[in-house]
Amino acid sequence: MPEGDTIWRTAATLRTALVGRLIKNARPDGLSRLIGSTVTTVEPVGKHLVIRFDNGLALHSHMRMRGVWQLYRPGEHWRRPAWQLKAMLETDDAVAACFAAPVVELVRNVAPRLGHLGPDILAGDWSVAGVVKRARDLNPVAIGEVLLDQRVTAGIGNVYRCEALWQRQVNPWTPTADLTDVQLTELFETAREAMRANLESKMRRTFPGYGRGAVHGRAGRPCPRCGTAIRVRGLGENPRLAYWCPACQPEPSRKR
Repeated sequence: MPEGDTIWRTAATLRTALVGRLIKNARPDGLSRLIGSTVTTVEPVGKHLVIRFDNGLALHSHMRMRGVWQLYRPGEHWRRPAWQLKAMLETDDAVAACFAAPVVELVRNVAPRLGHLGPDILAGDWSVAGVVKRARDLNPVAIGEVLLDQRVTAGIGNVYRCEALWQRQVNPWTPTADLTDVQLTELFETAREAMRANLESKMRRTFPGYGRGAVHGRAGRPCPRCGTAIRVRGLGENPRLAYWCPACQPEPSRKR
């Protein structure tokens, strides 16, 4: 599933192929205003991607769970069915195609779409102190929910959420009020370091020492640290599956 590191890699690929190039064809018909314009920038913003043009328009896309941008040579057979196409930009020597993304829109001002987001966790000027403050500004909730809250910092998805919590031995249901600023800092920095390590990878994301990960997607399998069976359960108001080791990440003690 696309998380911040995937969007950064996608943006880098599209940037190389599109920036400075004239758009000679665009689909569907709603994107026809891009024909004759030139791509000026391709920007990753958390899990969002923005392609800007010299006519003042911007193409905003959000991949959610299944969306993907792919790059082809003109005339090359697509690896996805045409009915999944959401956007297509063609230059003299490249075709950028977006498939299955639930959000693809042509706008002049992307700020209303992105203004709610916290700082991109992969940005060079990212400040963990500011992110911890944003986390504290929320009502005390489970840390597993906070890590996915894009208002705190944009880009972390479920995989990095689960793996960071496991690495720092923090239970996903631990209230943020029970964690110190140092612990919060370590969690966000652990996620960022893992994501940055995967920016250059063209294969499936990996984690140092644990290959494809220690807990995510491994329900019922042994924890690589202690051997206890990994558990999984939905977490949050709109539940996402949280994977954790009940021995390494014990439940928080409940006050009586």
